[in-house]
Amino acid sequence: MTRAFFTLIFTLSCVISFAQSLKVTGKVTDEKGEPLIGASVIEKGTNNGTTTDGGGNYALTVGFNNATLVVTYVGYNKIEREINGAGTQDFALTDATVLNQVTVVGSRNLNRSSADTPAPVDVIDIREVTTKQGQLDVNQLLQFAAPSFNSNRQTGSDGADHVDPASLRGLGPDQTLVLINGKRRHQSALVNLFGSRGRGNTGTDLNAIPAAAIERIEILRDGAAAQYGSDAIAGVINIVLKESVNQLTANVNAGIFKAKYRYDDKKYDGLNYNVNLNYGVKIAKKGFVNVTADYNFRDHTNRANTVDSEADLARRQFGDPKINNTAIYYNAKIPLGSNFQVYSFGGLNERSGDAYAWTRFPDDDRNIPSIYPNGFDPIITSKIKDRAVTVGVRGIWKSWDIDLSNTYGLNKFHFGVKNSLNRSFGALSQTSFDAGGFQLGQNVTNLNVTRFYKSVLQGLNLAFGAEYRTERYKIFAGERASYYNYDPTYPGGSQGFPGYSPADVTDNDRSNVGAYVDVEADITKKFLVDAALRFENYSDFGSTLNGKLGLRYKLTDALAIRGSASTGFRAPSLAQKYFNSTFTNFVNGQAVEVLLANNNSAVTKALGIPQLKQETSQNASLGITFTPASRLSVTVDGYYVKVKDRVVLTGQFSDDDEEIGDLLKALRVGKAQFFTNALSYTTTKGLDVIIAHSAPVGVGRLSTTLAANFNWMDLGPVNTSPKLAGKEDIYFDERERRFVLASAPPSKINLTFDYSVDKFSLMLRLIRFGEIKLANWDYEIDVYKPKMQTDLTLNYKVTKNFSISVGGSNILNVYPDKSLPALTESGGGWDPVQMGSNGAFFFTRLGFRF
Repeated sequence: MTRAFFTLIFTLSCVISFAQSLKVTGKVTDEKGEPLIGASVIEKGTNNGTTTDGGGNYALTVGFNNATLVVTYVGYNKIEREINGAGTQDFALTDATVLNQVTVVGSRNLNRSSADTPAPVDVIDIREVTTKQGQLDVNQLLQFAAPSFNSNRQTGSDGADHVDPASLRGLGPDQTLVLINGKRRHQSALVNLFGSRGRGNTGTDLNAIPAAAIERIEILRDGAAAQYGSDAIAGVINIVLKESVNQLTANVNAGIFKAKYRYDDKKYDGLNYNVNLNYGVKIAKKGFVNVTADYNFRDHTNRANTVDSEADLARRQFGDPKINNTAIYYNAKIPLGSNFQVYSFGGLNERSGDAYAWTRFPDDDRNIPSIYPNGFDPIITSKIKDRAVTVGVRGIWKSWDIDLSNTYGLNKFHFGVKNSLNRSFGALSQTSFDAGGFQLGQNVTNLNVTRFYKSVLQGLNLAFGAEYRTERYKIFAGERASYYNYDPTYPGGSQGFPGYSPADVTDNDRSNVGAYVDVEADITKKFLVDAALRFENYSDFGSTLNGKLGLRYKLTDALAIRGSASTGFRAPSLAQKYFNSTFTNFVNGQAVEVLLANNNSAVTKALGIPQLKQETSQNASLGITFTPASRLSVTVDGYYVKVKDRVVLTGQFSDDDEEIGDLLKALRVGKAQFFTNALSYTTTKGLDVIIAHSAPVGVGRLSTTLAANFNWMDLGPVNTSPKLAGKEDIYFDERERRFVLASAPPSKINLTFDYSVDKFSLMLRLIRFGEIKLANWDYEIDVYKPKMQTDLTLNYKVTKNFSISVGGSNILNVYPDKSLPALTESGGGWDPVQMGSNGAFFFTRLGFRF
């Protein structure tokens, strides 16, 4: 029924009349009249566009006589022109002298657009997206804008409550490489231990980058380790910062959730608001500094009251954490003479959060009634500091484009616990604790050299370069009362989140050197070949050599096929190698102390757990791009990713185990788990489909997009050590298998209608999330059936300087299917699946531009 509904609506939108269309032809040249091959010509506000041929000529059918054409070519200044009914439009672009655009990911050819790369690339205009949807942070913006991207808010997940894990194509957060302006971004110091997203993975904290500072986001949906380095197994996300000058933009956003499950009579909670400013200043004739200031507040939601019987209630507070997020970001370029420029970008982000931990009820043996006669709900606090800065020089020397840069990034988590106690200390226990934390620093020195040979074949691009990267990971201890046990007859440490002890403290580093060569050639005007080779050497994992071959063949002017095959590599993060902690887990509602031991601990050695080794991958993709009409485009891309020796969290070994039981009892923990290459392999097969159509309807324009991701994952045999032979069901049990399989819903379908008339626009979006299956603490399967979310936004441009948007996300207040709170990982009625568990969100946005 749902499939038929999507098909019917989309088909109806595609049969709209083309009566108002106009064919425009012309030529794009430089100032000297030389043709610019591969220049991009796009009808503004649509997906309708083309590129110039070998003579600089183009032909494009536009929807309106007064359409605006946008013409761009890397290294030249952009031109926007309203055609006013004229069918011939020639453009002469002026030389920008110093290159001022970031290469689109997927190709190192500076003359290549995202429309004709050998691998699928999504280009998301952040201004367009933020105007028409209520999400305020980058993770949630992409969750509902890109079907292959998945990120869910989590609760009861310790540090992951404060950083939303994100992934591409159902793989791990640490298997996606993130770039800022084409430069490698540092990862978060956090390793995710709970929840159904990113379990056992580290990832990049996208929410540290304010959406207001971003011009566009490019998502390369293809393995790219040979092009950009390790971590790019699933793909690459490149965030391009704003470069605008002499324009002040400001936005005020506010929204609130409609509360469906609460003890009290509150109908709304989870207030969100955001204020941001962006302004750019010219430096000399062609330089600039663009600065963004952003503040985002998110209040608690509470969705704990999901059951009829209090006996089934696991927590009294369950929902979004409270977050205060402040960021300042900049992007700058300063010309040096006529052919070189110095550039720099980066920013500061500080975030503080309060997240709900599990409830300790009045009669709980972890409560002290004289302190909390009604029991207590511990609050895990966080102070997250994120720093990043890139400085580089770029220019043209004898037709070579040379780019030398250095990037430093630091991410630091500092945890606290309040509304808590140390049960082993007794009635005089303090109620707030400094619990310690961890940090990750990264420094990258990068050199890229590129040259385009116009006269070789039909155009050949040669690129090569090198990179040197260092990383350092630290764990620092909390105050003594946060981790110490003063009376062994009671559990010690701060309830809700035991602090890091001196035994957990670590300080480790490593280095990596890499070199690559990339050749991209238009063999003929129809046939493109791209080949890349990359060597990397890690100080702790040795050397690897990876390659990629990509092809694109234009069968007709309307139809092209593209494909690629590559190998990849990902070294386990320093956090996966060295993280060590004791935490409290709740199994069937009962508190259990769990040791997560690193590879060098006595526990792992007793079990014969091997040292972590690198993951390797094999990627293949095949797709088509089809433009049967000037305003209709279709792309279909199938993919296959096999990851060998996948790093995961093991299941939990109990203190009755014959090998380590006595050791665990001596450490006063009930269970232990580890990071290990438990899976011999995983295979992920999938399909991305994007159909975009734009047509005049009445006095306005209707743009319709159907974007879908279908994803299937299989898990290979379990790798165990000789001492653990026969214990495969513990080493990697059914719960852990289900968490890996649930990294993404098996399908996510996004159907968007965007209708605009003069100053008014309306966006209707329907998103269908596929079925998710997880194993609960009783090892029964919790099934979260397919769900559909409906979003609606109205935008009105009051004046050229002021606009207002009102709307809602999930306006029909749809929730995932309920599960029993005492048996879920989160302790709430839902694990973090599909659209989330907060319900309908209604918002208003005011936009100013001067």
